[in-house]
Amino acid sequence: MDFAFDARTEELREQLLAFMNEHIYPAEPVFAEQVEAAPCSWARPQVIEELKTEARKRGLWNLFLPHHPQGGGLTNLQYAPLAEITGHSPALAPEALNCAAPDTGNMELLAAFGTAQQQERWLEPLLDGRIRSAFCMTEPDVASSDANNIATRVERHGDTYVINGTKWWSTGAMNPGCEILILMGKTDPSAERHRQQSMILIPRDTQGVNVRRGTTVFGYPDGPHGGHAEIEFRDVRVPAANLLGGEGDGFAIAQARLGPGRVHHCMRMVGMAERALELMCRRATHRIAFGKPIAEQGVVQDWIAESRVRIEAARLLVLKTAWLMDTVGNKGAHTEIQAIKIATPRMAQWVIDRAIQAHGAAGITQDFPLAQLWSGARTLRFADGPDEVHKRSLAHRELRRYRATGQ
Repeated sequence: MDFAFDARTEELREQLLAFMNEHIYPAEPVFAEQVEAAPCSWARPQVIEELKTEARKRGLWNLFLPHHPQGGGLTNLQYAPLAEITGHSPALAPEALNCAAPDTGNMELLAAFGTAQQQERWLEPLLDGRIRSAFCMTEPDVASSDANNIATRVERHGDTYVINGTKWWSTGAMNPGCEILILMGKTDPSAERHRQQSMILIPRDTQGVNVRRGTTVFGYPDGPHGGHAEIEFRDVRVPAANLLGGEGDGFAIAQARLGPGRVHHCMRMVGMAERALELMCRRATHRIAFGKPIAEQGVVQDWIAESRVRIEAARLLVLKTAWLMDTVGNKGAHTEIQAIKIATPRMAQWVIDRAIQAHGAAGITQDFPLAQLWSGARTLRFADGPDEVHKRSLAHRELRRYRATGQ
């Protein structure tokens, strides 16, 4: 692997860093004020639309999507360092570039598996930033870390499908601009275990779709993702043409969605850790305790040094994973994809926690972004599968080589 960024990546990094300095960071206090004044917790402040307009002017739009005329045309390795930069301001930068979850994953699914009609109806307005979307997979009544447990029924009735069940942590569904839900449900309970599930498109305003409530994340509405909703689907009818892919393709489609998404999430985590380390160093340099800056305390120096080591290690692992995905495909990079999902959020959580400690009580207030950064890092240890599930699968892959040889 060549660790140097190519010319295209360097060009975009310079443009994105300038955009962050000139527009994103100055917009952070404006965003906070508009959120405070918003009529509901999940409303998107006007400053977001202004940032989106500016990003489009600069060509910083849909950079995540490689194989589409309106996408950035970048490889995973090219996009990864850009995702890291957006992680410095996760509440603003990803959405400003139309690169925010869950829309990124949903657009990838529509681009890869959607019919021409589905792409025209839903993918085009998503790529244009005119609507938002949601992903509905997790359920409140089963252990959804085992996706085989998903119980929501998707049953064929003539030329329609009827959906019944309850989802929660339906990311994006609380956003006022959300118009389409991608739901994973059970179409054939008698099929082989990885062929029971399918994905289907459900317009949010369909009769029978009842958004019961939005769930907070450590008290935050998690607006950057459009909130997380608990949704009841009661006799919801959609055309059979709304099926994404074929019946029984749900698991395969979900895996296709999660591979690139984990690189995006993990590189943003690296950026979040870098922002926390920067804040910790600035605070430690200027904060005086017991007659000297706390930067001169050995324990704080240990935090700073350890943070740098952990960030560098995580970044290299994610870049290696992105490179493998580009060269041998998601299946060939499966071990590394799981490894970054385990390692990177824990790294970010550790670094942010030390930055909070260095800030004292101020670190847990809204005066600094650290508390919200910490909640994001801690949450990612559940999102896209909990640590324990990935460790279990990773261990099985390691052991398989030895069991196969009888050693």
